[in-house]
Amino acid sequence: MQKSILSVLLIAISILTHAQKKNLSYNQVFKDVPTNIFKPLPTVTKWIDDDNYLLQQKDEAGNATTTLVVNIKTNIAVPYVEPKPKAKTDFSIPKNAKNFTYSPNESLGAYTLYNNLYVINIASQKTTQLTFDGNDSILNGYASWVYFEEILARASKYKAFWFSPDSKQIAYMRFDDSKVPVFPLYVATGQHGYLENQRYPKVGDENPKVKIGVVNIDNAKITWANFNEQEDQYFGTPLFTPNNQLWVQWMNRKQNTLKLYNIDFSTGAKNEIYNEQQATWVTFYGENPFTFLKDGKAFILKTDKSGWSHFYLHNSNGNLINPITTGDFTVGNIVKLDEQNKTIYFTARKENSARWDFYMATLDGKKIQRLSFGDFSFTNINLSPNNKYFTATYSNTYTPSAIGLIDVNGQLIKEIANSKGVAFDEYTLPNKQFVRVKSEDNLFDLPLIITFPTTFDVNKKYPVLVSVYGGPNAGRVYDTWSMPNTDIWWAQENLILVSIDNRSSGHFGKKGMNYIFHQLGKYEIEDFMTVGKWLKQQPWMDTSKLCITGGSFGGYMTAMALTYGADVFNYGIANSSVTDWQLYDSHYTERYMNTQKDNAEGYKQTSVLEYAHKYKGLLRIVHGTSDDNVHPQN
Repeated sequence: MQKSILSVLLIAISILTHAQKKNLSYNQVFKDVPTNIFKPLPTVTKWIDDDNYLLQQKDEAGNATTTLVVNIKTNIAVPYVEPKPKAKTDFSIPKNAKNFTYSPNESLGAYTLYNNLYVINIASQKTTQLTFDGNDSILNGYASWVYFEEILARASKYKAFWFSPDSKQIAYMRFDDSKVPVFPLYVATGQHGYLENQRYPKVGDENPKVKIGVVNIDNAKITWANFNEQEDQYFGTPLFTPNNQLWVQWMNRKQNTLKLYNIDFSTGAKNEIYNEQQATWVTFYGENPFTFLKDGKAFILKTDKSGWSHFYLHNSNGNLINPITTGDFTVGNIVKLDEQNKTIYFTARKENSARWDFYMATLDGKKIQRLSFGDFSFTNINLSPNNKYFTATYSNTYTPSAIGLIDVNGQLIKEIANSKGVAFDEYTLPNKQFVRVKSEDNLFDLPLIITFPTTFDVNKKYPVLVSVYGGPNAGRVYDTWSMPNTDIWWAQENLILVSIDNRSSGHFGKKGMNYIFHQLGKYEIEDFMTVGKWLKQQPWMDTSKLCITGGSFGGYMTAMALTYGADVFNYGIANSSVTDWQLYDSHYTERYMNTQKDNAEGYKQTSVLEYAHKYKGLLRIVHGTSDDNVHPQN
């Protein structure tokens, strides 16, 4: 009786509160008319000393306006006068030059032009052409498509050359695309459009042949690293160490062995430093994978070889000294290496896989300490020079983002700023809930976030829109504040929004990802189906209206949901979907699936076409005609 009265009162209060507040208009959501619900957070750019940090303030439109020096003891903020940068000599480079890059000492610049590599002396403005064989299929210092997309990453903008710290050498990749198959793309520009040919290796195809060259800038002499260009292999981003050594990451085509080599500049000879093998796959370590100790006698490497990403201390020869972190959790980035106190400061998802916390650990691996506080996720961490304070942005699903000044005992000293705008309390915002649902095999607690309608009534039934990505180590569900205008709009339209992550999302480390080996898509869609069934058991759901949507891998999941999972999902909107892994690129697909020759049954069982006969409900397919990543062939 009392519970019933309480429910009625809560509903009445909710209706009264909603009536007193405003809804967003169409123009505010889709035409960028300001709402003033939120305001951009300032940015702590760096600490000047132990007591003062720089704060970059922004106006309501999100534009940087001024930088202040803030004293943590007095709270006094004064304008910061930027030191005048050193005047740079005016010079010109060709109009079509790509990826101009200054050398570390800024005396030189390098760029590529029509797939050849050039260097310019800034003072004399003398330009030297370093390579001469560039053409449509030979690329010097400019990445082949599959390297740009999958290895060097899109942020590289196809750049595939690197200066040494002493500005005396340039390392670069030379790509031979001549045997890589061509895929034609239709570009619908102009009255008639045109075809664009793309060198794109699909599963089992020939990959680009790659050589690693080192140019001595003084005499333009090129030394080739001693690898066999004809081998089926991949190279990760090369790295110059602080003491001017060139380290190159090498991987076999099967992608289960990764080796690290030191390359001799003068002879090209290679010396193996590190060798990692896994039963499933190994991933390249990225652009800045190592943290070096100043004496050059040791480095820290992050790898997931244990089933979870952790930091390991190695000597300069690559031999393991000891693990720095261990356990069933994932580490992120090193914020600071304090050699004097033999500690590192870093981020990790240790307390909760959906939150980032801040930690300190000793280099000997014997101590780890959480420095952040509460049930929040922490980003944008800036540690003071004396390691006594740090600033960070923190939030959770229920708490808007704020920036705090925090001491290393986890004590919030003060809130520097928060993201609530002047109109925050004037609008009805939807409630969000972070939930975990047990997987079908009871091995994983799958995370999801539910956004409820602004006039939610537990006694009513609502349609549900599920948004997913689903790709390996690409989780989207975090216990952080997120309230885009579109979420508010759909909540006003009485739609329940749900975002889900599966076992391979990174929440459960490499151990969770290993389940998908040779069967990319199977466990992922089954995890989404499990949550879909759970949603249909909730009293507030209209079980005839469960829609799923996503793009790229999420488009693949959507297409699988309306075929393989058609008994669960009623509707789908698939964007840029992969529909058969034989149609996707070699490096990404073979990492998880190997080739068709090695895994014919796996390719068959993960193709959407295999389950087309189960299709029911309604699937909308959206795809661009000139998508250079997931071809419209899908």
